[in-house]
Amino acid sequence: MTISDWLIDVALLLVVFRQLREERLTPRTVLLPLALITWAGTTYLHHIPTAGNDALLIALFAAVGVAFGLAGGLITRVRFTDGHIRVRATWGAAALWVVSMGFRLGFAVWTSHASGAAHVARFSADHDITSGQAWVAALILMAFGEVIVRLGIIVARGLRIRARHQGGAPAVSALA
Repeated sequence: MTISDWLIDVALLLVVFRQLREERLTPRTVLLPLALITWAGTTYLHHIPTAGNDALLIALFAAVGVAFGLAGGLITRVRFTDGHIRVRATWGAAALWVVSMGFRLGFAVWTSHASGAAHVARFSADHDITSGQAWVAALILMAFGEVIVRLGIIVARGLRIRARHQGGAPAVSALA
C-alpha cells in the first residue's frame, strides 16, 4: 500500500468521525465522500471482470456495502432545526463505517504480504475467481455501495423531514 492509499483510508474514516458532531447537511457534506470514492474508483477500478465467479464475488461485496450503507444511513440522526437539515452520525453508524473500512484496509494489508497473497490465490483458484482485479473491483464497489446508499438515505430523510416541517412544500434549495 502506498502513502496515498493510507491517506485516502484515513480521510474516509475522518469524514464519518467528523460527523459525530452535528452539522448542517450541505453540498460539501455530500460531495466530499463522493469525491474520495471517485478518486479511489479512478485510481483502482480499471475494469470489472466477469469471467468465472468474478461477477458473483463483486456482487456479493457490493451487496455487503449496500447493506452497511443502508444501516448506516438509517441510524444516522437527521433532524430539521432553524431552517436547516442537520445530521449527526451515531456511534453505531461510525462503528459500521470503521468495521467496513477496517475490513478493506486489513484485506489490502494482509494481501500485500506473501502469506495473505498465497491464501487469496488459493481461495481464488478453488472458487474460480480469475484475477486480482476481481478482488479490487469487489472492494471498491463495496465502498461505493456503502457511501452512495448511506448518503442517499441521509439526503432523502433530510428532505422528507424538511418537507414535513415546511408544510409539505417542495424544497427549493435541497441542501442549503
